[in-house]
Amino acid sequence: MAAKAAPAAKATPAAKAKTTLVPLADRVVITPLKQEEVTASGLVIPDTVKEKPQQGEVVAVGPGRLDDNGKRVPIDVVKGDRILYAKYTGTEIKLDGEEYIVLNDKDILAKLVV
Repeated sequence: MAAKAAPAAKATPAAKAKTTLVPLADRVVITPLKQEEVTASGLVIPDTVKEKPQQGEVVAVGPGRLDDNGKRVPIDVVKGDRILYAKYTGTEIKLDGEEYIVLNDKDILAKLVV
């Protein structure tokens, strides 16, 4: 009689770790806010004519740039702030299925207070 082979051990997939973005110097990481697809009058806006969003939510903030004396200049926004930023600025990246924009501090135009 032939001995039965033991079933192969099943490999368990490793838990997928979420990557964290840590901005350096005077950089800020934001998630762009989605633009409405339907106007107030009910017209649907196609993707081809949508403008780039200019509003976003701050996800991470760098420590700030160094001035001429070697002191840190703090950034005026904190995680969770809604901001208005300049059009066509920053570097767009996609990480773990999420879209992010890495901006320079000087590209932030205003903080939106609700």
